[in-house]
Amino acid sequence: MADVQTQTGSIEAHALARHVRMSPQKARLVMDLIRGAKAQDALQTLKYTQKRAAKHIEKVLRSAIANAERKAEDAGAPLDVDELFVANCFVNEGPRWKRLRPAPMGRAFRYQKRTAHLWVGVAEHHVAAAQRVAAIEAEAEAQKILQNARSEVDNRLKHARHELTEYAGELASDRAEQLLREKITDADRQRLFRESLKEVEGAHS
Repeated sequence: MADVQTQTGSIEAHALARHVRMSPQKARLVMDLIRGAKAQDALQTLKYTQKRAAKHIEKVLRSAIANAERKAEDAGAPLDVDELFVANCFVNEGPRWKRLRPAPMGRAFRYQKRTAHLWVGVAEHHVAAAQRVAAIEAEAEAQKILQNARSEVDNRLKHARHELTEYAGELASDRAEQLLREKITDADRQRLFRESLKEVEGAHS
């Protein structure tokens, strides 16, 4: 029943109802009431319009609004439904149903049942579109700044870890040299002590 179109800088969508069982002339009388109006105001107008075509046109209008919301969701862009307006709407004549009505004296009268194609398009106001684009650009710039800040913090942490590792390695190396010196000193002491004992024993003998 519905289809979606896009327009550069603003979100635009439309919906189409085909083969609606009513006269196109009668449907155009209702279409003229909502052309150029805001979407929400158009819904209120159709709600209180005492015409049979009003409920069919309201259904198509709601479908067009839903298409615009879906398109904005797929694009990841925020959309304010209150900023949508009926950009274009028209009624095309559909195929006619030829029928026969019995008449007196064995005759038949021909008559036609008319159908209509209802087309309603909604679009975002250019001011709202500009504000939405500005908000998206501001958010992208904020994300870029945040990403740069995170990268800077990560680099500083990486550098700090590297310096800490080097400092820990230097401490470990100094500690190992100190332990080695202590071990060598103990060995020398033991060797000197043994030599002293041998000299004392030789003197007494």
